[in-house]
Amino acid sequence: MDCLFCKIALNEVPATVVSEDDAILAFEDIHPKAPIHILIIPKEHIESIAHLTGDHGAMITQLIYVAKRIANEKGLPGYKLVFNVGQKGGQVVDHLHLHLLGGWEESHE
Repeated sequence: MDCLFCKIALNEVPATVVSEDDAILAFEDIHPKAPIHILIIPKEHIESIAHLTGDHGAMITQLIYVAKRIANEKGLPGYKLVFNVGQKGGQVVDHLHLHLLGGWEESHE
């Protein structure tokens, strides 16, 4: 498979890992759009939100809980969680990922 995020999950491509368990990996974005920009991915290859099935509910919940835990660990009083879906939705890597963005000093809309 030629998926960048799958290669990161398999330790074939280096990344600054923030959190990892058997199913979920979180790492720093190499092109951050905020002072703190973490990508949270399932280790299972799923192309995007558009490719989810009813069987993926627990995994999506886990992505969000990992984001919440990381935000708490980093002391973020507020943050954004973003899924981009497909190229027209801004998705650059065809592997489902949740963006955790935060760390702005002022209110950010």
